[in-house]
Amino acid sequence: MLKSTLLFFAFVSQQIVIYVGISLFIAGLIGGPLVIIVFLSLRTFRQSSCAFYLSIMSVMNFLQLFTGLFSYIMLYGFSIDWSNLSLFYCKYRLFSVQSNALISFTCFCLAIIDQFLATCSHPRWHEYNNIKFARYMVLGTVILWVLHGIPFILYYNHTLSSATNASICIITNAIFYKYFYAFYLPVLTSILPLTIMIIFGVLSYRNIQKIAHRTIPLVRRELDKQLTVMVLVQVFYNTLALTPQLTYSFYSLIFGTSTDELTLILIQSIRNIITMFYYTYFMSSLYIYISVSKRFRQQLIYVLFKSHFNRRAPPRIRNNHVEPQT
Repeated sequence: MLKSTLLFFAFVSQQIVIYVGISLFIAGLIGGPLVIIVFLSLRTFRQSSCAFYLSIMSVMNFLQLFTGLFSYIMLYGFSIDWSNLSLFYCKYRLFSVQSNALISFTCFCLAIIDQFLATCSHPRWHEYNNIKFARYMVLGTVILWVLHGIPFILYYNHTLSSATNASICIITNAIFYKYFYAFYLPVLTSILPLTIMIIFGVLSYRNIQKIAHRTIPLVRRELDKQLTVMVLVQVFYNTLALTPQLTYSFYSLIFGTSTDELTLILIQSIRNIITMFYYTYFMSSLYIYISVSKRFRQQLIYVLFKSHFNRRAPPRIRNNHVEPQT
């Protein structure tokens, strides 16, 4: 009876991976490019360092949908594991998954730190709210996490499974194995980004309460308020999306891998559901922004329809127009 119940639960979690996973994938394919288009199309965003960080984050999230989510759907939804079929894909996928995720987390942390600095009362901190500095920070972030991904290329290899006598893609270095499960999963992908998001989110919220009393240009004040609200709500959502993954990482670290078949079925089923929730982080930006910011909704409509229409519309010729004398 217990085994049949667990098998049914496993079947349900598999269907969740297929249908929820595909829905998330499609939603991300739509949402990611739209966020990038809005941020790159409007001058106010192109001049904002916070929007620049969010743009790079959106690019990484878009890539993560392919290397991370889509591969997970194929593996746990349709039992197709390309990592076991190709050594190149075995190494590339894990390198890409970690690089995309860590660059995305770092860029969002930089965005919330940027808004904290932008809303600070002391002008000295505003020196760091510029595109040039943001580009250097992103460049350093990319270099850091690409170098961090080199061990993934070196130590993920094909080995023969004793159970199936087929090649499987696993970590073949004991030290890197410990690092992966004891530091990379719980700290770099959960604890560290969540801590930074929450701390600077709270500080930014305190600053934004006082921004109305400061003498700053109206356009900048409205932009700071808009971006701060957008990232603050995203901080709250990211906390919900990443916390279950953190809990699972600690469980795996403490209890290890079980050898009991029924326990494995139960754990994998729970992991499938947690992973789907985790991947909502990589597709949710657009839907958060349009939900909490009326101004962003108007900007999205303007970029998609009005701006495009204005470019195509023929120039108006005014009659009875007197040219100014020079």
